[in-house]
Amino acid sequence: MELDNIEKLLEKYFEATTTEAEEKNLREYFSQEKVAPQLEQYRPIFAYFSQAKEERFTKQVPLKPRKNYYKWLSIAAVAVIAFGIYFGNAYQERQIEKEQALYAYNETKKALNLLAENFGKGTEKVAYLNEFEETKQKIYKHN
Repeated sequence: MELDNIEKLLEKYFEATTTEAEEKNLREYFSQEKVAPQLEQYRPIFAYFSQAKEERFTKQVPLKPRKNYYKWLSIAAVAVIAFGIYFGNAYQERQIEKEQALYAYNETKKALNLLAENFGKGTEKVAYLNEFEETKQKIYKHN
């Protein structure tokens, strides 16, 4: 084969535009004993590809069936969400009841304080009534 033709084929090969027949010609050329010195650097590439083409994998690959964990994962996610909604609502209801009870306690406390305040004013008025009663009794006894 002509050296010029091989160089053109190599250029096409590295540009990835060669046909299978042209690649076969290149492999045959580089498998010969006599290769042009300036092309000697390409010999290991084609030798490797020729050797790699002959290799076969002979070990047995153990294939285990894939288990579908997505189904169980989705069921667990739904259960967690349902659990959270149920107990979240119960917790929220308890918090609302606590807030309502605290509000009722505070309002009752205000009402009782107001009553105690007014009751104190009422006892002052009763004290005046007691004095009035005592004075009235003195007046009736003297007459």
